[in-house]
Amino acid sequence: MSGTEKTCSLADLGLTAQGAKEAVIKAITIDSREVMPGTLFAALPGSAVHGASFTDAAIANGVSAILTDAEGAKIAAPAVEGTDIALVIAEDPRATLAQTAALWFGPQPGVMVGVTGTNGKTSVASFCRQIWTHMGLEAVNVGTTGVEGAWTHPLRHTTPDPITLQRVLADAAQNGVTHAAMEASSHGLDQRRLDGVILSSAGFTNFTQDHLDYHETFEAYFDAKMGLFTRVLQPEGTAVVNLDDPKGPEVAAIAEARGQEVIGVGRAEGARLRLLAQRFDSTGQEVRFDWQGSVHMVRLNLIGGFQAENVLLAAGLVIGAGADAEEVFATLPHLTTVRGRMQLAATRENGAAVFVDYAHTPDAVETVLEAIRPHVMGRIIAIVGAGGDRDKTKRPLMGGAAARLADVVIVTDDNPRTEDPATIRKAVMEGALGEKSTDVFEIGDRAEAILRGADMLQPGDALLVAGKGHETGQIVGTDVLHFDDAEVASQAVLALDGKI
Repeated sequence: MSGTEKTCSLADLGLTAQGAKEAVIKAITIDSREVMPGTLFAALPGSAVHGASFTDAAIANGVSAILTDAEGAKIAAPAVEGTDIALVIAEDPRATLAQTAALWFGPQPGVMVGVTGTNGKTSVASFCRQIWTHMGLEAVNVGTTGVEGAWTHPLRHTTPDPITLQRVLADAAQNGVTHAAMEASSHGLDQRRLDGVILSSAGFTNFTQDHLDYHETFEAYFDAKMGLFTRVLQPEGTAVVNLDDPKGPEVAAIAEARGQEVIGVGRAEGARLRLLAQRFDSTGQEVRFDWQGSVHMVRLNLIGGFQAENVLLAAGLVIGAGADAEEVFATLPHLTTVRGRMQLAATRENGAAVFVDYAHTPDAVETVLEAIRPHVMGRIIAIVGAGGDRDKTKRPLMGGAAARLADVVIVTDDNPRTEDPATIRKAVMEGALGEKSTDVFEIGDRAEAILRGADMLQPGDALLVAGKGHETGQIVGTDVLHFDDAEVASQAVLALDGKI
């Protein structure tokens, strides 16, 4: 049953209004413009404006109940006083909304896992879905690339608002999906969007600089991510933690303090799912690992050493959610890369490869370049940029990371948004030139940069186009222009090799 067909009371949703007022609820929303008679309007605190400022609009549209905090209640009280509108005041209205949405929309897929971390979330979630699928289960992954798998649905955000999220999860379950893997973004965790999700296991990939424009400090950023273990995953759940990350042992300690079972992953001696060795070639890698004393060897058709870490983390999450370990390991050779994550986009006639990757942080650029090196006999040419209206401190770091590890660097535009693209490129260039003075080029037009980079390729070389990955648009000003790195790279190679 969808939310528009359902009717219940506040008490049915676990809510108590001031003065014990009741209301018949037929819909819930966070947008006053969507209010209609019978709607519960969640008036949440915002960065600029409190949602309660839209109380008059909600009342004009026939609102039946308002969920807000103490500050919002002060704003809404004058308009609500003397009416039949129920006012629900919660200490943490975002968390309350998430729980309410979960009750409203009903059952989620029976087995849910979540993964947080700066990098690798999309790959891990996709690998979880692929493992389940190869085991014959109806599965999806939810996140940056929308809902993919046995049932598909587009999403605007990696972790959507709780009403959208719970609606999507309920729809997935109603369409036969039994298993789902979710990306848990720091924004989504900080804003309690996942608080109504019931997880069997939760994973941690790594922690590096990103989103400081939102969280402001590393401490706040880390605390937001830890909400997955301190709040969302219940004590009876399983935490799967990359112990090779400097923050890994701390995350494991946080999980253990809540009573959660911990599956450590990585090269660390204490890891239950331990990576022992890797051997690389031009199309993938052989991986040797140990699971609680039993050694396994598998072939992964995936480029990049870090992909083995992502695969093992995904395997740990699926095992932690109740699957048989041997069945899980049998699926690993069948895994394929996520679109825009170390994706082989094109190959020159001379054998040189062009890869597209979503790396958009200094650490991610460093990680992907280090990971691609064992697969490449010749030079690595890296194309990098940085987004506008975002963390400015990482721009020179992006250029520096590329220049340290690539043989040739081309600095270009990413998503400049409302900033001057030349100013952004200048900061990235400064970082690159601080590492080396030659083989660093500035080409503002991204399509030209990709064409020039592909033209430089000699036998044994590889071109890495970093930053946008799966994205199909470039944000210039307030416009979104069609731009797909893999598509442009493919066309550039075809043109250079005289095939179009």
